[in-house]
Amino acid sequence: MATVSANSATVAHVEEHDHHEPQSFWRKYIFSEDHKTIAKQYLISGIFWSIIGISLSVMFRLQLGFPAMKLEFLRPILGGWINEAGKLDQDFYLALVTMHGTIMVFFVLTAGLSGTFSNFLIPLQVGARDMASGFLNMLSYWFFFLASVLMLSSLFIETGPAAGGWVVYPPLSALPQAHKGSELGMTLWLVSMALFIVSQLLGGINYITTVINLRTRGMSFSKLPLTIWAFFLTAVLGLISFPVLLSAALLLIFDRSFGTSFYLSEIYIKGEALPNVGGSPILFQHLFWFLGHPEVYIVLLPALGMTSEIIATNSRKPIFGYRAMIASMMGIAFLAFIVWAHHMFVTGMNPFLGSIFMFLTLIIAVPSAVKAFNYITTLWRGNIRFTPAMLFSIGLVSFFISGGLTGLILGNSALDIQLHDTYFVVAHFHLVMGAASAFGLLAGVYHWFPKMFGRMMNEKLGYIHFWLTFIGIYLVFFPMHYIGIAGFPRRYYAFTSYDFTKNIFADMNSFISLAAIFTFAAQWIFIYNFVHSLIKGRKAPQNPWKSNTLEWTAPINPGHGNWPGEIPAVYRWPYDYSKPGAKDDFIPQNVPYSQTPESNLPHENELISLEKEIEAQNLNDQFKQPH
Repeated sequence: MATVSANSATVAHVEEHDHHEPQSFWRKYIFSEDHKTIAKQYLISGIFWSIIGISLSVMFRLQLGFPAMKLEFLRPILGGWINEAGKLDQDFYLALVTMHGTIMVFFVLTAGLSGTFSNFLIPLQVGARDMASGFLNMLSYWFFFLASVLMLSSLFIETGPAAGGWVVYPPLSALPQAHKGSELGMTLWLVSMALFIVSQLLGGINYITTVINLRTRGMSFSKLPLTIWAFFLTAVLGLISFPVLLSAALLLIFDRSFGTSFYLSEIYIKGEALPNVGGSPILFQHLFWFLGHPEVYIVLLPALGMTSEIIATNSRKPIFGYRAMIASMMGIAFLAFIVWAHHMFVTGMNPFLGSIFMFLTLIIAVPSAVKAFNYITTLWRGNIRFTPAMLFSIGLVSFFISGGLTGLILGNSALDIQLHDTYFVVAHFHLVMGAASAFGLLAGVYHWFPKMFGRMMNEKLGYIHFWLTFIGIYLVFFPMHYIGIAGFPRRYYAFTSYDFTKNIFADMNSFISLAAIFTFAAQWIFIYNFVHSLIKGRKAPQNPWKSNTLEWTAPINPGHGNWPGEIPAVYRWPYDYSKPGAKDDFIPQNVPYSQTPESNLPHENELISLEKEIEAQNLNDQFKQPH
């Protein structure tokens, strides 16, 4: 590791900040400003919400798979939502679907994934003491926590939680008198989402500022790990698109509570004409999907970035096409903003406008295909180590490809009109966004657990967890393509009114429901592994995966400030694996080229002359970063 000479004043400054005053339990673990503690708070919250969200899906899958079965055994959990006949209440069914979608998309895959790993990895991988603002970082989590409390409380109120689908389209969501799920539960949903959006904006500002301003000496943008590029672009996406959803929610609150007509016009309820005139529910769809489509990549890009890191590390090869990967993420981020109306082909939009959105939608497949190609090429002839994290990363690539292929079908407006709101859409959406992002989250946990908690997870349990989950997810979502093409609609309580629908869909739905229960049961292996490893896991070595990025140069259990002395300088990119002539099959970023003459390429030998400049760069500024 390179060392940097410093004058006595600088050394004194380091020593002063390496010894923090003792903090109370509340300040250290609850209202902490340490990015690592906040990341763990997001992770634990995300795991809690994933259990809730998947449990809700199992409940409504029981209804779909076995519509004649009595569900009395759920009465202790659901209470009055199991009716006198022992069946799931029809109003509550839509509430289950709504809350499942909301929880999994926003509270698990957005906050649980990006909140955890953006917080944990950005300072450690760019070489910063902490986030740009520890206080704003703490606030971002607690706004999320308040949003969680409100969303959770809506599950226990008498009229039930929001029940307008996770997209909460008006007029159903805008009229409290329209439906039980449009009463207090919908208000709590909207306020919860407003708090959640504030949380994401505070976090996004912090992530962007940290990456731009707090990189260590020598850490140019061309040396950033792909994980940091992914987190950075994700934060930009969220910062631009989340305020649009906030405006949509605020206008919906005005329509519900203050008599405005942004989304309402010529509405009749039980024969009574409401006074609302001039609004359009299509306006809400435009506002919602301007966030809704970037949201796909807000949850997917961090997973893809972590997958890049894990695949390169465990293939023992440089990532193939580093610049192409960055360009593809930039292309995805840009195109994500101009394809939102492909969710609205059936709203009666002008066919010419529909053809434009169809064209842009199909173009976004190009940068996505570049990423898939680069993953496969990195794996090709690599010296692959099949760790649990590597398996989940490869599983993500599988879901990304198989789910992406069906996206080409739905991107075609003529086909989408036929398949819209069928289970074909559910299958596509869950594979390319839900399952792929969830696998990215799990891969990240398995890979960075040693750095997070100083212990190793059980690999055998990780292998079992992967195979059961990977097989289970395909068993759940692959058959949905077939029943979707056959016309089975989403969000229906039962589709058994006609004999032909019973015969076509009953067996397949039963199979899907059993596969969903099987997949949910497999997740308890992960929960057990996580908790057991946290308490009794084998202590982690300094760099268990022999990785090149800066987080592995910090102590096994880094304190607040990450590095006890000077922050390492960076001299090379993060993917020098299996370099010809090198003594080891990895060369960390903080190793100067002057120390590796046997493996340097000609242009790298020329960079040796710049090492002193890197060492002197911002020498004093780095210690002004927050501790």
